[in-house]
Amino acid sequence: MVDTPKVQPQEAIDIEEFLAKYDRESDYRRLTGIASRAISAIAICFSLFQLYTAVFGVLDAQIQRAIHLSFGMVLVFLLYPTKKSWSRTKLHPVDILLAIVAGAIPLYIVFCYQDLVLRAGQVTPADLVVGTIGVLFVLEAARRVVGIPIVVVACIFLVYAFLGPTMPGILAHKGVGLDQLVYHLYYTTEGIFGIPLGVSSTFIFLFILFGAYLEKTGMGKLFIDLANAIAGWASGGPAKVAVLSSALMGTVSGSSVANVAGTGSFTIPMMKSLGYSPEFAGAVEAAASTGGQLMPPIMGAAAFLMAEFTGVPYIDVVKAAVIPAVLYYIGIWTGVHLEARRLGLKGIPREQLPKVGPLLIERGHLVLPLVGIVYLLVTGRTPMKAALWAILLAIVACMLRRSTRITFKDMVDGLEQGARGALGVVIACATAGVIIGVVTKTGLGLKMATALVDLAGGKLLPTLFFTMIASIILGMGVPTTANYVITSTIAAPALLRLGVPTMAAHMFAFYFGIIADVTPPVALAAYAGAGIAKGNPMQTGINASKLAIAAFLVPYIFVMSPALLMIDATLPVVLRVMTTSIIGMLGIGAAVAGYLFTDATWPERLLLLAGGLLMVDPGTFTDFIGLALLVVGFFIQWIRAKKVQEKTTAL
Repeated sequence: MVDTPKVQPQEAIDIEEFLAKYDRESDYRRLTGIASRAISAIAICFSLFQLYTAVFGVLDAQIQRAIHLSFGMVLVFLLYPTKKSWSRTKLHPVDILLAIVAGAIPLYIVFCYQDLVLRAGQVTPADLVVGTIGVLFVLEAARRVVGIPIVVVACIFLVYAFLGPTMPGILAHKGVGLDQLVYHLYYTTEGIFGIPLGVSSTFIFLFILFGAYLEKTGMGKLFIDLANAIAGWASGGPAKVAVLSSALMGTVSGSSVANVAGTGSFTIPMMKSLGYSPEFAGAVEAAASTGGQLMPPIMGAAAFLMAEFTGVPYIDVVKAAVIPAVLYYIGIWTGVHLEARRLGLKGIPREQLPKVGPLLIERGHLVLPLVGIVYLLVTGRTPMKAALWAILLAIVACMLRRSTRITFKDMVDGLEQGARGALGVVIACATAGVIIGVVTKTGLGLKMATALVDLAGGKLLPTLFFTMIASIILGMGVPTTANYVITSTIAAPALLRLGVPTMAAHMFAFYFGIIADVTPPVALAAYAGAGIAKGNPMQTGINASKLAIAAFLVPYIFVMSPALLMIDATLPVVLRVMTTSIIGMLGIGAAVAGYLFTDATWPERLLLLAGGLLMVDPGTFTDFIGLALLVVGFFIQWIRAKKVQEKTTAL
């Protein structure tokens, strides 16, 4: 067996307790006895239902989504107490009653499906009561598992639907009656049971289940060991391990906070022991973990929604995300490396690290499911079928060696873990459906797009800036999935009106929704990293934003030059864009770090920043100018470093 460097005991943390503090989805009841077994049975049935429909065919849209939501609602109301003060170790009778009602309300659609179809828009008193309760229960479930901010946003949209005639200027509309709104939100595929929940009820759930099985097979530990073997010995080794392992873990975990807890509990203490400050160590892990949702081939849940909203195969979204994701991590890697050089930090002795060869021999077969899912997607399989086969491949692959085999109990636990991991996405998608329903019913999307373009004076850059600000603000309290749904229905149309390609417009909103996790003042991933590192949360957030500089710059570049997303680009163009962009990110990273060969002056930093930005912008003219500026900046830094070294030697 290959040993991994050990974390000092005093630095160890309780992962479950830590996640419950920073990640609302992880703050659920820890039950025992009959209650625990009952919830496990419901969760397992949830996963089995999803697998059954994946194998034998998805049910009619509303029926599939209603059953999916019913399972999700029952589990949320049982696992997340009504009040924070209520027990986390036993069920409360009120929550049991609410769970029964919450599960039954969506099933009204299943049992009355034929009647609802035949009535075609006519709302009976029973429909109105059930639909109203259904909307309220979705909002309450969102409050429990997702958080207050998304509920506030959804309620603002609902109020807007009713107060249309009183709204000023372009926001005014004729208003919507209660029966009309309830029907639209609850009995059509334009509201709660719309595209987001449709995607959640088919392939998003299966990808989450796939991630649960990858964790069961020990994929996470393999990623950390591989990262140690590859980069642990280098200058600032543990920080580079954090970058590599978090990028790899992004293929398993869709949550930046969970990623911080999973890899950060190991890498952050190692970074601190090497000499990094707590604020920098926490920031490295936060920035690297947040980028996991940008990392192909399995990105965050919002990426699957993007494929549905844009009408392109998911593999096209993956291809478009490759170069931006590479640039993101090169930016972080550069910042980490230069900080290590500035502080004179060394890596871990090679003899204390695992070796790549033995690792791959012992556990390399665990990577087969990831290779398989890429192959299936590239060869044209649907995401749902690709995820289904990948789950089977994960189970088969781990059985190839005795040391990695999982038991039947592990397989069953994987079903439960997958269902629990999907709850936040299920409820976020249902709540996002409320927002989409209001937008489609009132025409708000077109109104907001027009208002946004008018506010920006019809100019592209100001429109991009306003879209960025809106996405970051929403991302401060709204999950990435719901954030993307809102910005893609309101802000993305504004970019489309200005001629931005569809993929670039949606990817722009997607990026800034994710980067909110490391953007102060509400930077959950950064605060989680600070919690492990015992550092200042705000300073950790600022450092994480600096390390994630590529995420703030690259979206502007790929909107201006879609070749960065491989849109209508040939292989030579793609290779040139990647090469120049990587060189550019090195310059930008040095400018942000304030160090290349020695401490950089402000003129030198501006020179490196300008050269880097021009190199990232895909264009022959800009590449030549950028390269020239970088050569000058590198040469000045090299000369100054030589002089500093000579003075030091002379002393």
